[in-house]
Amino acid sequence: MNGMATELGEFLRTRRAAVSPEDVGLVSYGARRVPGLRREELAHLAGVSPTYYTRLEQSDQHNASDGVIDALARALALTDAEHAHLRRLAHPAPRPPRRSRVERPRPSAVGLIRSAPGPALIVCHRNDVLAWNELGHRLVGAGQPFEQPDDVRNRPNFARMFFLEPGGRDLYAEPDQMARNLVGFLRLSSGLHPDDHQLSCLVGELVQRSDTFAALWAKHPVMDCGHGVKKFQHPLVGRLDLAYEGMTLPDTSHRMVLYHAEPGTPSADALALLASS
Repeated sequence: MNGMATELGEFLRTRRAAVSPEDVGLVSYGARRVPGLRREELAHLAGVSPTYYTRLEQSDQHNASDGVIDALARALALTDAEHAHLRRLAHPAPRPPRRSRVERPRPSAVGLIRSAPGPALIVCHRNDVLAWNELGHRLVGAGQPFEQPDDVRNRPNFARMFFLEPGGRDLYAEPDQMARNLVGFLRLSSGLHPDDHQLSCLVGELVQRSDTFAALWAKHPVMDCGHGVKKFQHPLVGRLDLAYEGMTLPDTSHRMVLYHAEPGTPSADALALLASS
């Protein structure tokens, strides 16, 4: 079995386990050895035969149509990100082997974040910080001296900082949600970049060194995390609830992430204090 086929079966099993019969209007019957829907129940909801679905989940079926994938996504109530992930797993695009690429931000993009009024970062699909402005560094830089992360061997990585560094969770007011977001984004990235050796090594390191990461990774969360509100508990200025937008830069897998505090709020006051510190 290849890695992508195994991923397909595991993803379907975790999503099936998360849906109860009552959630989809079915009457539960008999003792259930595992949580969630039985294979035959999901097959019925998706309009396929139990044998066909079993082969698909066991990664023995590689020609599922888009219609079947869409029907499974509806039956499992997948999010848009999860639906797209399922499509990629069911129909992995052939990719020639490539050498690991050193991710470098475009100078023009770095110039844009330097001129941003609020915290701003550029990150890659592995969650490495490629660049930040001074306020972005003060927000997430864990007290390190300000400098651009140009040394590719020692770039900050949000997942490593959160799961492996002492006190990494303490920067966030909702660390459990942050943990799910980080794992979900790396799972999404793994589907988009299955040939990225550095990403695979990062995931392997985190699985081995963090029980929390390993437990979440086994649940196959998939999240885009392109926008929302991030809640910080900053050691210098306290609570900060900051809206953020992550914009994918053209012709790259890089995202420019901009943070913003609603004017007139305690978070705006705290952000102004951080900027002046």
